[in-house]
Amino acid sequence: MTITFLGTGTSQGIPVIGSNHPVCLSQDPKDKRLRVSVLVSWRDYHYVIDCGPDFRQQMLTNPIDRLDGIFFTHEHADHTAGIDDIRPFFFRQGDIPIYAHERVIASLKRRFDYIFADEDRYPGAPAVQVIQVYKDTPIQLEDMDVIPIEAYHNRLQVFGYRFKDFVYLTDVKRVDAHEMAKMKGVKVLVVNALREEPHHSHFNLEEALAFAEEVGAEKTYLTHISHMLGFHAEVEKKLPKNVHLAYDNLKLKI
Repeated sequence: MTITFLGTGTSQGIPVIGSNHPVCLSQDPKDKRLRVSVLVSWRDYHYVIDCGPDFRQQMLTNPIDRLDGIFFTHEHADHTAGIDDIRPFFFRQGDIPIYAHERVIASLKRRFDYIFADEDRYPGAPAVQVIQVYKDTPIQLEDMDVIPIEAYHNRLQVFGYRFKDFVYLTDVKRVDAHEMAKMKGVKVLVVNALREEPHHSHFNLEEALAFAEEVGAEKTYLTHISHMLGFHAEVEKKLPKNVHLAYDNLKLKI
């Protein structure tokens, strides 16, 4: 299984438009972060977790010949606003499967009604096959079961997902004990670490490191990073030996 980090930034990305913050002015490619998303590939299958406003650029940088489905963590724009850019895949393949909580599906239907229209469809609009995700029901894909992991983004429910030995969580502030048990024995954990200062709906760095220690994965990669966390090279030096900052276009083999 190959994991490709399509984007590792927070909702504004890095650099932030118009910002003179030193990290936003950095020339280090690892300090330039598109909105958060990850590609999970094995054999000839390709699944994306979240489809934000940078999706088109991410697919041009990391091209795949087909898209087997999109898993959505939640409905916020930095995780969903790129759904219209599935059109090239739709034109080649037909309806694209999407996997999401019932609430997220309802939000997408309101905001992108033309994608979900049953009648009088615009000829160039993409279409999707909707699969609702339930927190205690594994999702059967080809030769793999994907396990949903429920977490909370302040008061908003979000889903993370476990693909065999890989767990992806973002926009998380709390995970209950029942859901922690779903991560037992995982080899690679990805979790959000927004900045050093506390935040009302995201793990800060301290919380993310404590969470990583509790999960006990062999390796942890931090994502959904804001410019306020600091320079990639400097933060990386401070982390425990089995924890790393993810960066755009990083590939992992599991």
